[in-house]
Amino acid sequence: MDQSQAPVLEALAAFHANPLTVFTPPGHKQGRGTDPRVLQTLGADVFRADVLATGGLDDRTDSRGILQHAQELMAEAVGADHTFFSTCGSSLSVKAAMLAVAGPHEKLLIGRDAHKSVVAGLILAGIQPVWVEPQWDPDLHLAHPPSAESFRTALQDHPDARGALVTSPTPYGTCADLVAVADECHATGRPLIVDEAWGAHLPFHPRLPRWAMDAGADVCVTSVHKMGSGLEQSSVFHLQGERVDRTALSQCEDLLGTTSPSTLVYAALDGWRRQMAQHGRALYDHALDLADTVRDRVERMEGLHVHGRADFCGPGRAADLDPLQVIIDISELGTTGYRAGDWLRSHHQLALHLCDHRRISAQLTHADDTTTTDALIQGLRELLAIAPDLRPAPQVDVPDPERLRLDQVMVPRDAFFGPTEQVPAQKAAGRIVAEMLTPYPPGVPAALPGERLNQDVIDYLRSGTRAGMLVPDSADPSLDTFRVSVEH
Repeated sequence: MDQSQAPVLEALAAFHANPLTVFTPPGHKQGRGTDPRVLQTLGADVFRADVLATGGLDDRTDSRGILQHAQELMAEAVGADHTFFSTCGSSLSVKAAMLAVAGPHEKLLIGRDAHKSVVAGLILAGIQPVWVEPQWDPDLHLAHPPSAESFRTALQDHPDARGALVTSPTPYGTCADLVAVADECHATGRPLIVDEAWGAHLPFHPRLPRWAMDAGADVCVTSVHKMGSGLEQSSVFHLQGERVDRTALSQCEDLLGTTSPSTLVYAALDGWRRQMAQHGRALYDHALDLADTVRDRVERMEGLHVHGRADFCGPGRAADLDPLQVIIDISELGTTGYRAGDWLRSHHQLALHLCDHRRISAQLTHADDTTTTDALIQGLRELLAIAPDLRPAPQVDVPDPERLRLDQVMVPRDAFFGPTEQVPAQKAAGRIVAEMLTPYPPGVPAALPGERLNQDVIDYLRSGTRAGMLVPDSADPSLDTFRVSVEH
């Protein structure tokens, strides 16, 4: 196929060259009805490009196949059999993949470091999770993706499981041994879904970790807005092989997705694919060299340590690391990542990717250059100088891994939709949680519906919120109370 083509963008240009008089949504009619004050902030071109996908950009019957052509180009560019665009983010795409593999009351093997969107999929579908333990680093208080051996054991213990799902890369950039995990699944005829939300860039450079389709995954979900040039909410999911039915996957996406998809999102996805197909190798040559320089400059700063493969990869840890996720341990400064991140934002206008109890991180992409990285370095230098002012920071009570993991005693759907009550934090230990409690980012629930709370996790979450942790999905933002199941 001709990878210089961009069907959605070309159709949008043709629409503008020969505009229709529309009597369809969107109601702003290409910006003519938009409040001038809105146009002043957002710009007129946003509304000019906000065209109805069917009956606007394409005809009423989609007979020109514009979107289909764009998806086929994407599939060829990355080496998948089929690609589907989503304008509802990977949060929807991963749910569609799950529903295409397992149904109500059926089992799905899932790494317990899964994103909250996976848990939402369990709740909506009534799927019974079989949690596969991540590889915990008790010294760094960090979870790496589960090992292939853990998936093998889970497959042996649960021969009725319909498939498996693993998250790789994690928001910390650590990657599973996807080849080995896929082999374990395929040896028993089960499909593997990879939540590769942080890996849209991986197919486009050999120095990056192996991406899911090359590793043998059956379905791969990527968030193009995270590491690519897509707009927020843009996602694609790729399919290869016959273990997951293409029609079922498409219909699950249709079941969950919007009937009013954004042409803006489609156009940006289309343009990003063309950019990567034509220039991805050169762009990531530059980005990876830039990341190496940044890592070296930060590592030379006393009190800061940049995590690399020596920290994160090896036996009992991750299989690989995305070097564009620059994870910086600041524990020697005697403060928290929450406090350091807030200071860098308010004093240097630096918005960091991830802040936790002892780390901050900077996500680099092909869009970065020495201007952005010099600003980061300058901010970090001044952080070192003022670090005493950020002490003492509130401590986060991070429990040992075995106490951080809770027992799943109810199916998430039953706990979430069943009878519930709010109980004081002092009485929540031992109760079955009926909500997601998710430190964000990275967005991995510390407790999810159907798990039995213990005091260690309660203390972790409450001390974390006092220290600056965000837990956005709790019914009570203060965590003075917890939403739990009513047990009879």
